[in-house]
Amino acid sequence: MTNIDLKKVHRDHYSAKTSPAIVDVPDHNYLMIDGAGDPNTATEYTDAITSLYPIAYGLRAAIKDATGDAYTVMPLEGLWWTPDMADFDPNDKANWLWTAMICLPDAVTDEMAAEVFAAVTSKKKLAAGHKARVETYSEGQAAQVMYVGSYSEEGPSIMALHDFIAESGGTLSGKHHEIYLSDPRKTEPDRLKTIIRQPFDRA
Repeated sequence: MTNIDLKKVHRDHYSAKTSPAIVDVPDHNYLMIDGAGDPNTATEYTDAITSLYPIAYGLRAAIKDATGDAYTVMPLEGLWWTPDMADFDPNDKANWLWTAMICLPDAVTDEMAAEVFAAVTSKKKLAAGHKARVETYSEGQAAQVMYVGSYSEEGPSIMALHDFIAESGGTLSGKHHEIYLSDPRKTEPDRLKTIIRQPFDRA
């Protein structure tokens, strides 16, 4: 049996420094659920998170049964955007659109996903299980930084990352991306580690 930790396999994309840096992110497969609204108040977001993890662990079990390999379930990630990214305001989340997601190994097949989605959603009575899907996400060139602190105080770090992109001759493209490396149930708010990532185009 092989134990697979995708954070180590994709180390450059699941670690970051506290100063901004440019990375090139290849395509990855994700378990995804879409929604809208402020994550701090929207029931839709809570339903998405509480549905993603049981499905992710169900997929992990299915892979182990099929191949004998075990892999570590990856951390929660989020894509955040507005219809016009010029209106994207870290301090006004009411009009945000989002995708909550967890990175998956290539061993997950469409047939496996369909079976696990149906079985786990029924067994666990998941409120958003019917919205889950597996999709390849293409990100490409991006800037990222490690942020340590409360989610509610990310704003200055996000704007600093945008300034770094502008100073590098780039313009924002794609969706604001966050990777939550800490478990907020077990970590003090001022010690939470989050990779903040923003794709961009060269001018």
